Amino acid sequence: MSFVRAVHLRVPSGAAKPGPAIGQALGPLGINMAQFCKDFNAKSEETYEKETPLRVELRAMSDRSYTFQIRSPPTPWLVKRAAGIDKGPNEPNMMDTPSGYITPEMVHQIALIKQGDDNTWHLPLEGLARQVVGTARSIGIQVREEEDIP
Repeated sequence: MSFVRAVHLRVPSGAAKPGPAIGQALGPLGINMAQFCKDFNAKSEETYEKETPLRVELRAMSDRSYTFQIRSPPTPWLVKRAAGIDKGPNEPNMMDTPSGYITPEMVHQIALIKQGDDNTWHLPLEGLARQVVGTARSIGIQVREEEDIP
């Protein structure tokens, strides 16, 4: 058994279904899509709400077996959820009319979530918080203290 390839997917928590999106990635590797969906749904429902978009790294082996790691939701999704909005503005970097606000405490919580991933555990929390602030700015969300929010 040898490593063949790593595949990166974005799958909603507890709602993975064998279909074209997953099939195009797993089909060429000979991995049983139904089994992956069953395994993923069982593992993701333990930790995340249903329909939360999750990043998955699947490692395929030559004997058609696989292992996968579930990573945290994308940063823009976490920021928009904290701000209570469904989508960002139509134009980027429109800070004169922000589409939402988050507090520094929310930025800290999102950075802690991101630090829990296998590929970011070694990064300082301050650096991750700066990334969260940059992501918020790029989707039109301002970071302010609670008393400053209109």
